[in-house]
Amino acid sequence: MTNFEEADQGAFVVLAPEGKFNLVSAPPLKARIDDLVAGGKAHIVVDLHAVDFIDSSGLGALIAGLKAARQQAGDLRIAAPGEQVRAVLKLTNLDRILVPFATVDEAGHDW
Repeated sequence: MTNFEEADQGAFVVLAPEGKFNLVSAPPLKARIDDLVAGGKAHIVVDLHAVDFIDSSGLGALIAGLKAARQQAGDLRIAAPGEQVRAVLKLTNLDRILVPFATVDEAGHDW
């Protein structure tokens, strides 16, 4: 995955990576999150429904994006993670920080 879909929902922006979210694919997504936050779009939902693998680089990009968004009074939320992503979040206890939402709409419902 080096590409991802992006959709501006008004109150928040959805980024939807596909495939593997790893050392190769995480930096472009992290860079886009940084650009969005710098441009005043600090409410971001990362739709993980099409991600079939995540490693520490992918997790690091999500955590760094979360930190950047929160520093600008925003937030980063994740939606629709698959089984492997959920397992990694649980094993690392990051499911307490990046609480997964079932859908993009649920993730952005109160923005």
